[in-house]
Formats: sequence, structure tokens, C-alpha cells
Amino acid sequence: MAASHTLEDALRSLAATPYRHDVSPGASPAEAQHAVSATLLWHLRVLAGWQPATGADAIRALAAGFEISNAQHHLRPFSAEKARTASARAPDVGARGLPPYRLGALATAWTRLAPTRTPSELRAALAASVWGDPGGDSPAAVASGMRVSAALRLATAVPDAARWAAARLALLFAREVFVVGRRLPDVSVRRAARLLGPRAVGARSYADFRQALPATASWLLDGVDEAADLWRAEAGWWNAVERDGRELLRRSRIGPQPVVGAVALLSVDAWRTRGALELAARGGGPGDWPAEVLDAPR
Repeated sequence: MAASHTLEDALRSLAATPYRHDVSPGASPAEAQHAVSATLLWHLRVLAGWQPATGADAIRALAAGFEISNAQHHLRPFSAEKARTASARAPDVGARGLPPYRLGALATAWTRLAPTRTPSELRAALAASVWGDPGGDSPAAVASGMRVSAALRLATAVPDAARWAAARLALLFAREVFVVGRRLPDVSVRRAARLLGPRAVGARSYADFRQALPATASWLLDGVDEAADLWRAEAGWWNAVERDGRELLRRSRIGPQPVVGAVALLSVDAWRTRGALELAARGGGPGDWPAEVLDAPR
């Protein structure tokens, strides 16, 4: 798919893979990517169904991004309505959206979030759940608050993924503060400090932030000297997850490690497939892939 020069060619390749479910000719890039992610989620649900309670809890923590995505999409019509109120010419961005992911037993609070009808109701439902109060009801506050909460929960519930969680949180925090220029709500900053340390979350510059990070998170930003280059850390994070996942999957002893490894490798493959679809939609080819993505361990 990465070698395809049109989305149609990529979709034909996709039709011969396990991601073919819900993918049809003429699908938009967003629809095809959503179908890839939905297939990953289905595989995780099947895997969780074969686990004892502790294994299922680990997969639920690893799959938290799907519930975050659902919450973000759930907020979009509210934001669109606010925009239409402010300007009669505002586009109806919420008229045609993607369906929410079907979480099944991997949901933590979606059944309580889905019926909400205002941003404040959604925030209240989050505050009453394991997600905790995101510190605001704007789309940015909800997204960042849920991601911080998910990282903290993952590091606690899945020790084998604690390194991934801390590094991913460092990337999120650095982007929000030093690239976007948006400070996270205080409650999210306090939660982030539990993984990144108070010195890091209180840093005034990206350089100071890097220097203050604990070893569990600082490895991801090694060599990323400027905040503008954080996209390189994104690819580096996925490559590290793949390396670690392969090692965990090789372990034969009874325990959660092989399950965590399987989730990691399935997730990396879906991420690359989504990237291949995006590249094909832009008319690209393998020569246009960043080296950090291509030079992944095999």
C-alpha cells in the first residue's frame, strides 16, 4: 500500500488483508483509516475475551485510545453548533461523521459518555468515571485530560508498558506546551507530574523540560533538540513499541507479557497501514516515507 500512487490502488491492496472488513471501493481516506482501526479494535476485543480478568484489564488499558477518539468525535457536533451560533455561514462540520468505535467489554465509561448532550454533561460524566475530571469541557481540554489519565492508568495497570506510557505522555505534554503554546488544565498537569516529575511539568522551556524528564520518558526525546522536530519522536515511539513488543511476545512463561506484546505489534501494524493509506491518498510512494518509519525493526 505504501507503494501505491492512488488511494484506489491502496484500497485494492487493503481488500486482500485482514483489514478488508467495512472497506469498500470509493472510501475516503478517513473512512478507510477508521476501518483499519476498527479491525484492530475487533482483534483486541477477541484477544481480551480469551484472557483472565488481569489480562483483559491490561488490554482495556492499552486500548484506551479508542474511547478517547469516541469522546472527541462526540464533542464535535457541540463545537459545530457553537460555531454556527457565532456565524450563520459556519460549515456544518458535524453533519457527516464517522461512527463511534464499538468498544464492547473494552469500554470503561463510554456507555455513560455517549448519552451526554452538552460539553458540561460530558465533563461531568468523565469526572464521575475512572477518567477523572479533565479540567475543562473544551475539545482540547477533554482530549488532553483523557490522554494524560490514560497514560497514568496504563503505567499503573501494565508495568510492561510503563515506559511507553511515560514517553508518550512526555511527547503529548511537549507538543501542547512548546509547539501549540497551550497549557494543560491544572488537574492534568498534576496528573502528568506523577509520571514526568514536577520539575518537568513546571519547565519554562523545551530544553529544561527535556533535562528534567525521568529516564522512563527522556529516552524518546534523545536527539530531538527542537520542539519543532517532535514528529520524529512520534515515529521513534512506535518503533520502540514494536521492538519491545517483539521481545515480550517471545517470552513463553505464563503471564501478561505475550499478550502485551501481541497488542503492541497489532497496533504498530495498524498505525503503519493508516499511514500508507494517507500517503497513497496524497499520490506518494515509498521514497516519500520518513526514514524513521521505514527503518523500523523487522
